[in-house]
Amino acid sequence: MSFQTRDGRDWMPEYLMSIDPKVCIGCGRCFKVCARSVMTLRGVTEDGEFVDMDEEDEDELERKVMVIADGGNCIGCGACYRVCPTGAQTHAAEAMAA
Repeated sequence: MSFQTRDGRDWMPEYLMSIDPKVCIGCGRCFKVCARSVMTLRGVTEDGEFVDMDEEDEDELERKVMVIADGGNCIGCGACYRVCPTGAQTHAAEAMAA
């Protein structure tokens, strides 16, 4: 499937495929630029387990990281990738199902 910008230039969306929790610093920049609710902030315990922010007292968290909440809602605009200061995200073109 071929996509084009409004003025007719070819464009291939690159969708958010993963976020590396070892690289993500939980700054929230990607979350702020995403209008599609693709990501959410999660806490990480000392044991490396992901927990919802309301499940754990913030003092008990080792750190916070961004995770994919609804990857199917990504439109491949790349805004989140451009604002990520650590390069924690992987994006790829994905074949569209017919």
